[in-house]
Formats: sequence, C-alpha cells, structure tokens
Amino acid sequence: METITGLPFMFLILCLVTREFLLNSDAQLTNCVDSDREALVDFKNGLHDPENRLSSWKGSNCCQWWGISCETTSGAVIAVDLHNPYPNNYDESTGTSGFWNPSGEIRPSLTKLKFLRLLDLSFNTFDGNTIPQFFGSLKNLQYLNLSNSGFRGPIPDSFGILQQNLTHLKLNDNALNGTLPESLGQLSELSTFDVSSNKLTGVVTEAHFLKLKKLSYLDLSSNSFKLNVNSNWVPPFQISSLSMRACHLGPSFPAWLKSQKQVMSLDFSNASLSGSIPNWFWEFSYPLLRLNLSFNQLAGQLPSRLEFSALGFPSQVIHLTGAVVDFSSNNFSGSIPKPRGINILDLSKNKLSGNIPNNISQSLVFLSIAYNQINGEIPASICNIGPYLKAIDLSNNNLTGSIPSSIGNCSDLSVLDISNNNLSGTIPTFLGQLGGLQTLHLHGNKLYGRLPSSFQNLSSLETLNLGNYRLSGVIPPWIGKGFERLRILSLRSNSFSGELPALLSNLSSLQILDLAENQLVGSIPPSFGHFKGMHMSQAQMINHYLLYRPSRSGIYILGGGNYEIVGSYYESFVVNMKGQPLRYTKTLSLVTALDLSGNNLSGDLPIEITNLLGLLVLDLSSNQITGHIPESISKLKELLSLDLSSNRFSGAIPQSLGSLSSLGYLNLSNNELSGPIPDKDQMLTFNASSFAGNVGLCSRQLAVKCPGSDKNGKPDKGRTTPKDAGNGDSFINKWFYLSIGLGFAAGILVPYLIMTMRKSWSIAYFDVVDKVVDRILYLWLKYTTTKQRTGRHQQRR
Repeated sequence: METITGLPFMFLILCLVTREFLLNSDAQLTNCVDSDREALVDFKNGLHDPENRLSSWKGSNCCQWWGISCETTSGAVIAVDLHNPYPNNYDESTGTSGFWNPSGEIRPSLTKLKFLRLLDLSFNTFDGNTIPQFFGSLKNLQYLNLSNSGFRGPIPDSFGILQQNLTHLKLNDNALNGTLPESLGQLSELSTFDVSSNKLTGVVTEAHFLKLKKLSYLDLSSNSFKLNVNSNWVPPFQISSLSMRACHLGPSFPAWLKSQKQVMSLDFSNASLSGSIPNWFWEFSYPLLRLNLSFNQLAGQLPSRLEFSALGFPSQVIHLTGAVVDFSSNNFSGSIPKPRGINILDLSKNKLSGNIPNNISQSLVFLSIAYNQINGEIPASICNIGPYLKAIDLSNNNLTGSIPSSIGNCSDLSVLDISNNNLSGTIPTFLGQLGGLQTLHLHGNKLYGRLPSSFQNLSSLETLNLGNYRLSGVIPPWIGKGFERLRILSLRSNSFSGELPALLSNLSSLQILDLAENQLVGSIPPSFGHFKGMHMSQAQMINHYLLYRPSRSGIYILGGGNYEIVGSYYESFVVNMKGQPLRYTKTLSLVTALDLSGNNLSGDLPIEITNLLGLLVLDLSSNQITGHIPESISKLKELLSLDLSSNRFSGAIPQSLGSLSSLGYLNLSNNELSGPIPDKDQMLTFNASSFAGNVGLCSRQLAVKCPGSDKNGKPDKGRTTPKDAGNGDSFINKWFYLSIGLGFAAGILVPYLIMTMRKSWSIAYFDVVDKVVDRILYLWLKYTTTKQRTGRHQQRR
C-alpha cells in the first residue's frame, strides 16, 4: 500500500478517521447559524475561484454547501474542508489542477466561526500568502492542514493560544522560513506535527517538545534544523513515526531514542550521523515497519541477522509484516546480514564484503547490495524461496561464475541489474522467461556469444543495456519489433558485425541508441531519422525519475516530496557527451542521444537524421562516412554535443552551424573539410582542436590565412578591387604587369624557336622586338609623367 505525501499507511488511516470523527454526516439536515453563513460568504469573497468550484455556496443553509459541515443540534459550522481531493489531476488546457485550485486572501471572518474544529486548505495555491496570525484565535480548532499550498513566511507564534484542543498540525511542503516557535511546545494535545519540506532554519531544543506528551507523529524533514538536546534528555512523548531526514542530528547516534518503545517508522537519513550504531539499538524489540539511516557516515558491522519484531502493531495493520530497511550510502563493513521479516532491503554503496547469504530472498521484494565489495557466486537459491522479488540490484561488485538458472523463477521481476561484475559464460536463454522485466543491465561482465532469441518475449522492457561484452554476430532485426516501451538500447563495445537494421526505427519510444565501438558496416539507414522518441523538443518533454517501485499487497513505501523514495530502483545511464562519459539519473528522461561511433560505417550522412529535432547528442565519430555535412543540420536546435570527427566528410562547414546556440561541444577534426570556418555566432566559441586535421580549412583559429584575408582572418581592407578604387588606375596597373610578364615569357621562348630555324628570321625578329619595347617604354613613361602632374595639381587645389 503506497502513501500520500510521506505518511505511513496507519497514520493516513488515523488522519482520515479523525476527519470523519470531526465531521458529522447528519449535519446537512440542520440549518446553519446565520452569523456563520455570513462569515463564510465573506471568506468566499476573498478567494479567487476562476473555475467556480464554490458554486454551491448559495442559499440560506450553509450546512449543505460543498466542504462545510455543521454540528447536528446547533447548526454551528464545525468544519471547512476545501482541500484538493485530486492534487495530481493536472489540467493541461488551463495549466492548473483539474478539480480545485483556489487562491487569494484568507479573510479574518473565519474567526467568527466560534465552534470550528477542522480547517483544511491543503493542496491549493495560496502562493505568496503568509499564514494568518488570526488562526491562533480559533480556540476550538482540533485539525489544521495547510500543507502543499504555497504558504510563505514564518510560522505564527499565535499557534501556541491553541494549546487546549489542537491535535493535528500539518504545514508541510510549503515555502515557510524562519525558525520554529518555542510556543509550539505548549500544544499539550498535539499528536501529529508535520513541517517537513520547507525552508525553516535554526536550533530545535527540548523547549520545542516541553508539553508534547501525546505526540505520536513528528516530521521535521527537509529543513535546515539542528537538534540540540541534553545527552540524557528523555522526551515526554512515546513516538510512533519519527522523521528528521536532512536535519543535523550528529555526530553520534541519538541516545534519547533509547527511551522510545513504540517506534514503527524511523527516518534519520542524511542527518550527519557518524560512528557505529550502539548495541542497545539492535537489542530493543521495536515494532518497526520502516527504518532509513541512509546517506550518513555510519560505520562498523551490521548484526548477522537483521530482524524486526511485529509485536505492538495495531490490529488494523497486523498484516503488514514486512519492514522497509535502508542502510545505503554509509561506511558499513563486514558481511551481509541475513534478513528476516523484511520486504525491502537496501545495503548499496557501503564497504560490505564476503558472499551473498543463501536464501537471502525469503521475504524480500526489493534487494540492492550494489557498489560494495561482494565476491563469490550469485546463490542458486536467489529466487527459489522468495519468488516475489521485483527488483534485484547486485551491480558493481566482484561477483563471479555464471548467472544462476533460478533467476528464471522470479516471475514478478521488474528490475535485474548485475552489471559491472566478473560474471562469465553466455547470456542465458531463461532470462527470456521474465516477461514483466522492465529494465535489464548486464553490461560490464565477461559474457560472450550471441543475443538470445528468447529476448523477443521481453516486451515490457524500457531499458536494455548489454554493453562492454564480447557479443558477436549481427544485430537481430527482431529488436525493432515488439518493444514499444523501449527507451534505452545499448549494445556498446561488443563485436557486432553486419549492417544497421533499418527496423530499429520502429522503436517508437527510443530516446537513447548506443551502438558505438562495434564492427558495423554499410551506410546509416535513412529510417534512423524516424525515431519518434527523438523528435520531441525539450519544451515538450516532462522530466521525471525513471524509477521502479514494488507494489505487492502488504507492502507500503513512504514517498512524496522531493527526496528519493525508499525501496525504489532509480534508472541511470552513462552517455558519452562533450567528449567524456556522463552519468544521468535525475534528468535521464530528458536525454536523447544517437551514438554510432567507432564502427566502419560508410556512405553519406542521410539528411533524414536532421529530423531528430529533440536530439541532444549526436556522435558519428571514427567511421568512414563521406559527403557533405548537410546544411539542414541547423534544425537540431537542442543539440548539446556534436562529434563527426575521424571520418571522410568533405566540402565546406555549413554556415548554419553557427545558429545552434545550445551547442557546447563540437568536433569536426580529421576529415577532408575545406574552405573558411564560419566566424560568427556559436562557431566563435570553439578552438582549433575542433577543426584540426582538415588540411583544406582556413581560419584564425587554425592560424591558416584564408585567401583575401588579413592576418586576423578577416577580409583584407588594404587591398582594393577595381570597384572599390573608383578609377581605372588599378585596372591599368594590373594589365601593365601582366604585359611585362607575358613579354618576359615571349622573350625567352620565341627567340629560342626562331634562332633554331633561320638566321635571316632571327635578325628580322629582333628588329621588331626592339621597336615594340621602345613603344611600350614610351607609353609607360608618358603615363607615369601625366599621373604625377595630375597629383601635384590636385594637391595645389
């Protein structure tokens, strides 16, 4: 059972029960008090309601208005519930929530509702509004929920004059700032307090909890709080759910937790804790359903058996026997503990060593021991006892041997990541039995052979990463059929041969195709310009985590907010961008890349590739591609990285490349390009290394002067053309020097030919030459003398 906004299942039920208790189903049969109706009308007038959601607020009986409940006998208004019941029902046409999205001013007329017990304005858009001080005047208020509504500013001190009745205070997921008022410690009836995911700061002391004897649910997460209490402090409450994620609790493990006997949910993740977990923590029989100590510096060894008691569970949740445990991103060492009564176990990114215990998956739905120092083989019992596994992540360890056939029994498996180990053998055909598999990472092992045809059955795949193997043969055309959900396909660094299958373009959801460093030949199919998943521009795409979460009955996962959800596998992928490998996780859903580098591809670049308007990365380097770079490459406006180096491209660099304002990396080196490098817009941001190895290129970046340009690579303004000169001087000068040159050549060649024939011809020839030379010299002297006189005359004027 999943939850909303981070509340565990039982507390969600508790809140709903409380709300129903405060509301009376028979109240609509009662006539409301006139003064209450007038107060509600004034309150409505302060709201901005463009969708007219409060259209029922008319008539004399306000007890029948939507969101209003009245006390049965007196008709007094006891509840104003205007929360958005469908916060995720987004209306794209209006850009707002599809059901209810009021905003505006919260008027003090609410204080006239003397018997108001419940006020819920959650999941609305009061952006920029501060929480009104007059809320502290609502003396009978028991339930106040302002979460997820855009409130800013400090928490009012007046919330402390509410100490007699307030049981539930929810201010989470807003933009509140300032410190936590000490007056909140006076709320003696408070049982639920949530200020998580705000911008609150300051020190939290014992005074903040002074009279909170009934507190059972506390969430201070995702603020900048520092807890400063005495080492022997004993809290006045017995907490059931405690979350201080991203607060400063350390460095040592909180000793005051020893006094708490009813903890069902504990989140101390990213809380600056270091050192080892004290023995008393493991000796207590907490009725834990959830334990999150991830992203700390905790060290030492975990107990050999990791077991949590189900004693003390309320009867309505006794069936929830499996715990959620996250010890990831710490410095724990030693062997892997054997879990019992745990459904979700995350031990990734530690320093654990040794073998994986037999029968580890007895009750597990999610298992991650990635990024450790685990060795040995994957136990054959991995799926024999616990066939309900949905996610297995054993990546980045030192595992050896082959992939056990028992994995084929994990019929519910959605995620299998055993990448970057030392596994050997062929890719087993039984993996094709996992029809529900969504992401499969086998890359970075020592597997060899061909791609099993049984993989055609994996129609639910979204990610298939088989890179860095010794796979051979042709890329089977069936990959282009039946994989409608496939987003990422990587066969990088193998020994695939043959031509690119044109049918790959049928993968309509594909956003990343990486076939680099193989032995592929032939030309790039024009159909590669038809990948629909690469056509969408960034403005049309929505960023979201590519994650996979178990949802088996009896399992709850605490989610919501802007933090990582325990028990989820977050998809990540390494893209070669800007000349280096970059790993993407949070923004992976926005990445589009086509990498065919390091093959033996030939022929021209099909112009259809420029139809991939959403492409961020295009790498065709180290092939034998010929022809011109198409001018239409300027259509790829989203392009961040373009690598066409080490090919046989010829002709000029398109001037339109300069219009790609997002382009941060360009490599056109080692081709047969010629002509000047465009010297405008984005092209001015790239240095000589982007164009090296093209002997026909010229520009100031390459320190190669283009014809008709000055030393800076710009057109030489010192040289004038006949049009620029405005007279015939340059024209005459050019022809004079040309005639001298021609005469010199004639003077060498013609006499030689004549003198080899007859002597009389040679005498006559030289007579003619003397006359012609005399005539040319006479004309030249006359011309220069006239020009000098004209110049002196103009100077006198």
